[in-house]
Amino acid sequence: MKSNGLVSVIMPAYNSEAFITESIRSVIFQTYENWELLIIDDASTDATREIIKKFSSEDTRIHLLKNPVNSGTHISRNKGIKAASGDFIAFLDADDQWKPEKLTKQLNVLSKPNVAACFSSYELINEEGEHLNKQIQALPILHYNKLLKANYVGNLTGIYNVNILGKIYCPEISKRQDWALWLKVIEDGGPIEGIQESLALYRQRKNSISNNKFEMLRYNFKVYYDILKFGFLESIWRMLIFLNEQFFVKSKQVKTISKEK
Repeated sequence: MKSNGLVSVIMPAYNSEAFITESIRSVIFQTYENWELLIIDDASTDATREIIKKFSSEDTRIHLLKNPVNSGTHISRNKGIKAASGDFIAFLDADDQWKPEKLTKQLNVLSKPNVAACFSSYELINEEGEHLNKQIQALPILHYNKLLKANYVGNLTGIYNVNILGKIYCPEISKRQDWALWLKVIEDGGPIEGIQESLALYRQRKNSISNNKFEMLRYNFKVYYDILKFGFLESIWRMLIFLNEQFFVKSKQVKTISKEK
């Protein structure tokens, strides 16, 4: 297993001019330098594409892929995965950020025998980039049955080994496809390790699905019923389990942290 292998970073982007510069720079500033950044512009109407072009002209590791029409995050991620040439695949949205040692520390974990994937804790920031003094704590070990109850993987922290798993793609749903992807990763590769240290910053947006409980529930049902092919009654039962897990168990993973200076 290559501990110094190429990491393909998949970044979908749509009208992200306000945030994407910080996101790209957080990849450029990684202490681990053997990466390629595949940014998929989803037919943006602002300056997103021009910003990407500027960075790609300055760093040959950064590549711009274009969707001819706005197609959604799942289509963009899959386009990036298909074009990726790395030994590992990681994800970062165009409004989130990585800490500098994110890839270095994760590849140390992935150098262990038969470890196919890992993820980490991460912190929350608001739309202005201000720290909210909250950290989502990763579970030390995440099993399939636990992930089936609720999504415990912050997609911006996840990375998987292509040499062990092959390329795993997002299912064809517009939301919660990242959860389904990590379910497939664990199904194929076994339990994944969670790094307790926070290695990324997640930007809470007012229009995100996490702030729209009805949308989250609707797409959770789609994962159970349409993607995992559970029957209707079992999908309803799984939804009841999810509600308990999400609001009474998973909420304990949110830790208050001291304000950064």
